[in-house]
Amino acid sequence: MEDAVLFGTQRTASGHAFGRATLNAPAVLNALSLAMIDRLDPQLMAWAEDPEIAGVVLDATGDRAFCAGGDVVRVYRAIRAADPGQVPPEASDFFEREYRLDYRIHTYPKPILCWGHGIVMGGGIGLMAGASHRVATPRTRLAMPEISIGHFPDVGGSWLLPRLPGRSGLFLALSGAPLDASDARYAGLADAVLPHESLSAVLEAVSAERWQGQREADAARLRHLLARFATDDLPASNLATHQARIDAIVGEDGLEAIAPRLAALANDADPWLAQAGATFARGSPTSAALSFELQRRARGLSLADTFRLEHQAAVGCSVHHDFAEGVRALLVDKDRSPRWQPPTLDEVGQDLIDDHLRPRFAGPHPLSDLR
Repeated sequence: MEDAVLFGTQRTASGHAFGRATLNAPAVLNALSLAMIDRLDPQLMAWAEDPEIAGVVLDATGDRAFCAGGDVVRVYRAIRAADPGQVPPEASDFFEREYRLDYRIHTYPKPILCWGHGIVMGGGIGLMAGASHRVATPRTRLAMPEISIGHFPDVGGSWLLPRLPGRSGLFLALSGAPLDASDARYAGLADAVLPHESLSAVLEAVSAERWQGQREADAARLRHLLARFATDDLPASNLATHQARIDAIVGEDGLEAIAPRLAALANDADPWLAQAGATFARGSPTSAALSFELQRRARGLSLADTFRLEHQAAVGCSVHHDFAEGVRALLVDKDRSPRWQPPTLDEVGQDLIDDHLRPRFAGPHPLSDLR
């Protein structure tokens, strides 16, 4: 995996440099593996401490995806190899180090330009969401479809999604609805939309700029640079178009009231809403309840505390049934026929959700140092 992330630097007119990190696993849509995390995180740390580095560009090879999510198949194999009810060390390590990387990006002391072209799902959103300058392209497709694999929108999703317009964050967590560049810009998940073909020109413009080595000044300069290449030639946002309906469907009710309204969308005349309703209806009932509870518990938490809570939930998923079953059905056997346990939302008790969320570690929390 030495070449799973490519690193380089490019000099600029001011004598500073920009670091460039390129995810390089296009055959698997740049799915984020632990080996990739362990290369990317220390390099970001080194660049943060290097006074010659004014900023970072994070992109990916291939034309299909920036990052289609975390490498959950490897986590699945670790779960299957572990004794029932035991936390696989590989699962705990993966989520700890993935969340640590995501938190570093959120709190990075220099501008990070994330070029989110193509598919950006799950763990890919974790990389993109915290960047100071998030670029979508007309072919960007974002989603947090974890309900379909018995998981939940993690990588800070419990903190991020409630900050989206209206009640759309909970809607997206429960439905896994896909978003395009228009949606991303409307929701605040992208700061600018640029043609993918402009990447080389953007990098040339970065090299031609005179950077100051001061975060705020350089962030403003990078923002203006990106605006020179931005496009407004985009279709209407599905999320914006249906915002009022989404707010009414989700409302301020409990999940037991939301669920039938959301499932009824499967028969809607609008294809985007119908897909959202069908995905919810087919998804893991435990995932729906866990996602709902996480957004409730994360209300008012700091980002660091949210990552700590999500780590407990992710480890909890690794010892309960639906996560391994969902990965098996969608990504391993690919029969797309998961057998959820419990099979209905009515059968998901609060004790099951509480058990997903309880600590499963000895001593300090693995992410106790996040501040």
